[in-house]
Amino acid sequence: MPLSVLESSANGSSINYGLYAASSYEEVLELKPDWIYIGTPPVSHAALSVKAITKGLNVLCEKPLAHDAKDGSVMASVAMDSDVLTAMHFPLLYSPSVRHMMELVKMGQIGQIKRIELQTYFPHWPRLWQQNPWIAFREQGGFTREVFPHYLQLMYRMFGQLSITSHQTVYPEDETLAETSVLAIGKTVDDIPVFLNGISEIGQQEELSYTVYGDEGVLKLRNWSELSMAQKDSPFEILTSFKSVKTLAEECIAAIKDEEALLVSFDEGLAIQKMIDILLT
Repeated sequence: MPLSVLESSANGSSINYGLYAASSYEEVLELKPDWIYIGTPPVSHAALSVKAITKGLNVLCEKPLAHDAKDGSVMASVAMDSDVLTAMHFPLLYSPSVRHMMELVKMGQIGQIKRIELQTYFPHWPRLWQQNPWIAFREQGGFTREVFPHYLQLMYRMFGQLSITSHQTVYPEDETLAETSVLAIGKTVDDIPVFLNGISEIGQQEELSYTVYGDEGVLKLRNWSELSMAQKDSPFEILTSFKSVKTLAEECIAAIKDEEALLVSFDEGLAIQKMIDILLT
């Protein structure tokens, strides 16, 4: 049914957004929106996506694609057999600093790539602002599912398919709880070494860094958006000037207009899901 959502503006007037409220998922599907956004916990992604796709609706899904590659494969297969558009919510791909990083690597600004590293440190898991009934638990939570996919997808876009050659994953004694440590070594299709490191419940501030090492320079993406660059024998300098890029919403709108659009399909999401499954084994 229509829902008049009012928001007061600076001059005291109200804005009516004309939104809709629905009592069930089926009712949402019957509205036939341009996109269905699935932002539920991972274990429900497959069932909800398949329902939308069989109704002929485009689906934007949160990462990871599903809670495991088996369900992810079903989602990718159903999408492939349909005419709908699919997309994954990987916001790093729509960040100006991240796109600048990708362009610098593509242009050879740091020379030949020698190594790729992801370092993630969490004093608390779940994070204090992220308390919910599922994210702490092994079935579908943990930082490997919640945080790693962002960076693995970025690596995939920059360097192609990755393979995990060795890993160690540590779990707490409570068999319901998610991992507390992940160490992994892998490589790209061009044999560039990849190192992944994640740990929680440690005595420091949260810190995330994605680093690409070249023989002429190094690029570091810190805490999602801070991009810095170092050249040989020189310190890191924070970069601040970036071109504007389309948001994910703008790319989704372009896609339904049959315009060129930058989207991560379910197929690509499945490639990331398979790596996550390996790391959690």
